[in-house]
Amino acid sequence: MSKVTGFFTTLALVIGMSPVWAETTGQITVTGEGSVFAVPDMALISMGASAEADTAKRAMDQTSAITSAILNQLTDTGVAERDIQTSDLNLMPLWSNRTSSENRPKIEGYQASNRVTVRVRDLDALGGILDAVLSDGANQLGGLQFLVSDPEPLLNEARVKAVADARARAELFAAAAGVQLGPLLSLNEGGAQMPRPEMMGMARMADAEVPVARGETELRASVTLVYQIQSH
Repeated sequence: MSKVTGFFTTLALVIGMSPVWAETTGQITVTGEGSVFAVPDMALISMGASAEADTAKRAMDQTSAITSAILNQLTDTGVAERDIQTSDLNLMPLWSNRTSSENRPKIEGYQASNRVTVRVRDLDALGGILDAVLSDGANQLGGLQFLVSDPEPLLNEARVKAVADARARAELFAAAAGVQLGPLLSLNEGGAQMPRPEMMGMARMADAEVPVARGETELRASVTLVYQIQSH
């Protein structure tokens, strides 16, 4: 057999085997989402105090006095100590726009701040608590977040819905493409989403007995499924 004849014979064998490779199955990748709504039973508030003075000590003393008043008021309104946490104690210089004789910015004072994070488990008392701490000098409000104290059962329900949603999408795409779904190859959770804190400006806190509507909170979950396409 000549070399040319041998080459074409080998090529014919490869071509003859090609249908085996054509039967190799593909994949369908889909993402599903699920959400559950629930009435929150807890709130998370971030608040704080800030003061400016000509010296660092005075600025810190003023901030500490306001923070102490806030903590006392929170305790008086029935918030448990385990639900109160102070954080982000800061002290920074205030620079003048004018420069000194050495052409350097000049420090003209100091600003101190302290933040308090509070969990409120009695939502009926939330408006009164906000009003009380504002009356005692709180001048920073970072956000208000409504939560569910035990979210895991609700998140699991959202996850189940997300898987069902992804499965339905996969079946729809397979039917539209004229193929059959094979076995599930992988399942990955995209993450569960909890409610984000709502930023609340001080202007909204101006009225006595701050009105707050809790409404419903949404918990979301997402998953990604990969199915093998069934070969015929």
